Formats: sequence, C-alpha cells, structure tokens
Amino acid sequence: MSQPVDRGESTSLMEPLLLGESSRRRPAIADKALELVTASTRLDGTLPRGVAASLAGLVRSMNCYYSNLIEGHDTHPVDIERALRADYSDEPRKRDLQLEARSHIAVQAWIDTGGVAGRASTVSAIREIHARFCGELPETLLTVGDVATGGGIRVVPGHWRETDVAVGRHHAVSPGAVARFMDRFEAVYAPLGRMETILAAAAAHHRLLWIHPFADGNGRVARLVSYAMLRDAIGTSGIWSIARGLARREADYKDRLEDCDQRRRGDLDGRGALGEGSLADFIEFFLDICLDQVAFMERLVQPATLAGRVIRWAEEEVAGGRLASRSDRLLEGVLLRGEVDRGDVEKMLSVSERTARRTTSSLLQSGALESDSPRSPLRLGFPASAAPRWLPGLFPDPPPECP
Repeated sequence: MSQPVDRGESTSLMEPLLLGESSRRRPAIADKALELVTASTRLDGTLPRGVAASLAGLVRSMNCYYSNLIEGHDTHPVDIERALRADYSDEPRKRDLQLEARSHIAVQAWIDTGGVAGRASTVSAIREIHARFCGELPETLLTVGDVATGGGIRVVPGHWRETDVAVGRHHAVSPGAVARFMDRFEAVYAPLGRMETILAAAAAHHRLLWIHPFADGNGRVARLVSYAMLRDAIGTSGIWSIARGLARREADYKDRLEDCDQRRRGDLDGRGALGEGSLADFIEFFLDICLDQVAFMERLVQPATLAGRVIRWAEEEVAGGRLASRSDRLLEGVLLRGEVDRGDVEKMLSVSERTARRTTSSLLQSGALESDSPRSPLRLGFPASAAPRWLPGLFPDPPPECP
C-alpha cells in the first residue's frame, strides 16, 4: 500500500497553541478559568454523592445527545436510554443512530472511570477515544466521502486519516503530516498543570479540529477530549457538560472555530501563523459556555426544588396507578440521604415487608430508582422519560411516539 501523502508542512502552521503570557486578554481569561473552578466545585457540593453519581449517568446521555446533534444526528435521550437496554428501533437509520449513541456513552463512561486520567491530551488517549467510539459503530456510519475522488472511504477506528480533507474553507494538513502535528499537539498540551489545562482546553479543542486527524468523528472526539481535559483539571463529578451549551449556540460555535482558522492579522495579532486574537475570542467563548452550563445545572439541581419536582411527579404517578403507593415518600428519603439500604425501606415507610418490596420494585421498574445488585443500596435513577419533569430544559421533550 502507498504511504499517505506528506507535503512537508511545518507544525509552526498551527501556532500559537497557547495564549501567550504577554497577551492583554490573558488576565481576564484566567479570572474566568478560576471562576469556573469555583462554580464547578460548588455545584459538586450541592447534591449527596449517590444522587450526583446517578445524575452523571443522565448527563452522559445529554452530552451524547447534544454532541451528536451538532453533527446532524438527532437521537433523543429516551431512544438513547432504550439503546442502553438493547431495545433498538426496527427502522435501520434510527437503529444505527442508537448504536452510535450507545458507543458514545460507553466512551464517556470509560473516561469517567479514569480511562484517560492524566493523559487526556496525549496521542495514545485521543486514538483510543476514537477507536472506542468508532469500534462499535455499524458499517453504514463508517463510510465517508473522499474530497479528492468524490468516492467513499472507510473510517478505520483509531487510525489517522490517509486522504486529504476540507472542512468549509479550511483545508487540513496533508494526511502524511498528521502524526507529526499530533506529536506537537501532545508535546504542548500534555505536560500542562491544572490551571493551564483549563486555559488551554479551548485552544486544544480548535487545534485538534484544525489538524482533523481522523477520516470522521473528529467533532465528537474533540468534545470528548475537552470533557476529559476539564474533568481532570477541575476534578468534576461529571454533572455538567459543555456540549449542551455548544449545541444551543451551534452557529456561534462553528463561526468562532472558523475564525480561529484564519491567518495572523498583522503584528499586533501575536507571533504565530494563526491569529492570537481569534484564539483568545474562542477561549473566552468556550469558558463562558462552561460557566453558563454550570450555572444552569446549579439552578436545576438545588435540593429543595429538585426534590419538589421529583415528589410531585411521583405523587401524580401514584395517583394514576403507574407507581405503587408511598413511592413519593421513598423517593423523598433517597433524595435526602443520597442512598437508602433496602432493609431500611420497611421502617422508613412504616409498612409491611411485602409492601416495602412492592414499592421498591415499582420504582426500580420505572427507572426512578436504581441499584447495582438486588442487595445493594437504592439511589435515584434519573430516567430520561422523567427528565422533562424532574430537570426541565435539560434536553427537549420526548417526540410524540415516546412514552
């Protein structure tokens, strides 16, 4: 097989990779980064740990939904939740997108359990994220157009692209140069400390997309890498995500990425080949989106208001015969404690053992409670079908055919 074409481009073409120490924008941007750490830490302390861990599972679905939506793939979290139960649509396209969503969530779950801890911006981690995401995709989603021939090429999970690619007006580096540019990417971003990583996450996001290392999947991979970098640097528990904010401002997001592709505009625009001003604009935009999403989640999960929404939902479900009696009281106890031992339910509800089992089973079946095993403690489940009531605005209401 012939080697991918390498036109010998210098890695200096993607400089600056970081906002310069002398940039007049740096102090204000550093303040935003510190504000993000403070806000995210405060959010993490809002909920009991058991509740936060369960919410992180729903946020994975949210992150998956919005990240795929940016790519034009609309799979509602209710359908994503079905995919996680291996309940797939009979419609081929919808089934393929469910499989894509399931794969995306599996990658984020792997990240959340330390899969790339301490190495999110390394070549090995980025290739593995792509390999894990694409490795489970159906063949229909692994074929993309070839800009040179107009034909189709197969995406090889975890492998650099072997053809030229253009995204809008940007023509990415030649395929043979990708490995060289990715090595430079790692050399700059991987050794950074925590605060510098927060400042650099947006720059790395653009530069990864600028290199466009894979034949397809670059956008999803870049957003997962950004998520992993910020999770490491801030130490979050995964209960907020930038993907929702980027999707809600998709036009601005893509316009600002395109601005970062432009050449330096004169001597006052840094010293690299690309403009430092547009990079600073994108970093500030990125951090503002993060802050907005942390604030949104903080408002949404205030314990008293969250408990009120959950309990009202449960009362209506009990009244409609869809949940067993006293389900609202059990949910209230779980919300207060974070977790409840199964053996405590009978005493908590002042009911017989049989009634306690029936109430517990009813909530487990609905997804409102979850447990790691039949003997493990009970915790809040955050089912996607209840999210419009429990967490209004997290993502759109289910389509009409969804219950």
